[in-house]
Amino acid sequence: MIAIIDYNAGNLKSVEKALSAIGCESVITRDRHEILKADKVILPGVGAFGDAMAQLKKYELDKVIHEVAYMDKPFLGICLGLQLLFEGSDESQGVEGLHVLDGQILKIPDKEGLKIPHIGWNSLELQNNGRLFEKLPENPYVYFVHSYYLKAADESIVKATTEYSAHIHASVEKGNVFACQFHPEKSSSIGLSILKNFAQIGEA
Repeated sequence: MIAIIDYNAGNLKSVEKALSAIGCESVITRDRHEILKADKVILPGVGAFGDAMAQLKKYELDKVIHEVAYMDKPFLGICLGLQLLFEGSDESQGVEGLHVLDGQILKIPDKEGLKIPHIGWNSLELQNNGRLFEKLPENPYVYFVHSYYLKAADESIVKATTEYSAHIHASVEKGNVFACQFHPEKSSSIGLSILKNFAQIGEA
């Protein structure tokens, strides 16, 4: 069972639908006990960094996420869910992130000919043998929707990058914690393969 964390800031149903498509049971919940007893946990997210942190704290989900992060339970942040795992964001100055991982979320710089937010398909440059990308083609195309991007403090946790007006750390992995700036649930068969790889982590 995969718990999808509900904090009023996510594309919850599309994640649930994608998991169902690969044969995974899931539950959308903000109940601490249900999250902690799940086999795996996903933190989706669409919206503003500051608002999302306020919602997580309102439901005390920030504490639950820290509990999961320090357990040996696979955890996946998606889009805003990736950004919240880091220290802070240009989008919401002065708001502390969850700081499960070290790094900052920066504004995508303006560049002639490129629209912000970055909306659409971009190829990934895979590196450091990320478990989410096992058996995928070399430069898989995935779907992005974002105006801010991750610059991780530790390059060794970065498993995929992309270029869009900046060098974007598009996916990270450290221990049991995984995160993607792109939307695997909207990335067609490649995205489903990524979710399947996540679902199989730790399985016999």
